[in-house]
Amino acid sequence: MVTSADILNANILIVDDQETNVQLLEQMLLEAGYTRVASTMDPYGVCALHRKNRYDLILLDLQMPGMDGFQVMGGLKEIAADDYLPVLVITAQPDHKLRALQAGAKDFISKPFDLLEVKTRIHNMLEVRLLYKKLEHYSKVLEQAVQERTAELRESEARYRSLTELASDWYWEQDENMNFTRVSGPVLEMLGIRDGALAEKTGGGQATGWNEAERTLLQAKIAARQPFLDFAFSRVNADGSQETFRVSGEPMFNQSARFIGYRGIGVKLAAKK
Repeated sequence: MVTSADILNANILIVDDQETNVQLLEQMLLEAGYTRVASTMDPYGVCALHRKNRYDLILLDLQMPGMDGFQVMGGLKEIAADDYLPVLVITAQPDHKLRALQAGAKDFISKPFDLLEVKTRIHNMLEVRLLYKKLEHYSKVLEQAVQERTAELRESEARYRSLTELASDWYWEQDENMNFTRVSGPVLEMLGIRDGALAEKTGGGQATGWNEAERTLLQAKIAARQPFLDFAFSRVNADGSQETFRVSGEPMFNQSARFIGYRGIGVKLAAKK
């Protein structure tokens, strides 16, 4: 939210070639409690002043000798960092109002001045301008927070993968259709499963010699979307040796609680003759 203090501390510039108008506007703003009011009678210096001070509001007279208010707005547009032109034009020409708005001005003040109207328009425009700045700042802070959090998650995931791969012989991930999407180590051989895309790379075929009762129990846990910890199962090779494996896995779900796959680790325990 924008407070009254925020508005009264806003940075304001008055641009008018008539000293009496400058003095009148300065006095009105200071009496209303505004604390940062500057002025210039030189339209050629407005862009340099705005580039240096980044005013929250510029009260700009349209009719000035040498360089009029429309030309000043053209220069301000080139340096508007956020594409927002904080200009409130001052004009005695009714036909200039629409043109000024089309040129980028946000509002206008008519001459001769109605001081109550002037103060109301200034207050309203500053409130909108400061809200715009706060929203822009919040968006940048939020974007930075998202980037930092994303980097943290990626780093955490990298550490997790590294640790699981160091602590086990195999690591794998499967999608919701139980196709392998990530494999580290001979996972397919360990599980006795062949996936279409990966089977070609691993020689295809179905592993033999597995303890079917153990394999059926493991596959039932996977089908039921259950986690399993240190599940042991074995197979007998053609030469009569026995291999024993231990595997742990967990189902993965997205934020909508929809199943999206499995991930797990496994180790080969020993071979027996």
